[in-house]
Amino acid sequence: MTTPAPVVRGRVLSGHNRISTQALTSVARVAAAQALGVDAQDVRADWTDDDGLLALSLVAPIGVPPLQSVVMDRGRAEAAGGSIWDRTIKAKASILATVSELSGSRLSRVDIRISGARISTGGRVR
Repeated sequence: MTTPAPVVRGRVLSGHNRISTQALTSVARVAAAQALGVDAQDVRADWTDDDGLLALSLVAPIGVPPLQSVVMDRGRAEAAGGSIWDRTIKAKASILATVSELSGSRLSRVDIRISGARISTGGRVR
């Protein structure tokens, strides 16, 4: 899809805008960290070409409530967003939407591999 060049004070502005892979990766890591309830430094992001679109692969832990609190309050897992599987499915959609919106890039998909669990000692897991 081609968009027309912007016009400022009657002048057509030409040129190119580029977003570096490093900038895209930073956006993806932060979006994933927020969706999974972990620190951005714990998220690894890789990009591949998928027939002209970007495919994002993530490897990250997921934030979980302490098991003792889940045993004492069975509703705690649901309050945290459900099972790890359910939360990962929701995170895919959230990450795809956030990265697309912030970067203007078109992503074909987001693949997530959960590499571990981070115990959330504070408030509720997102």
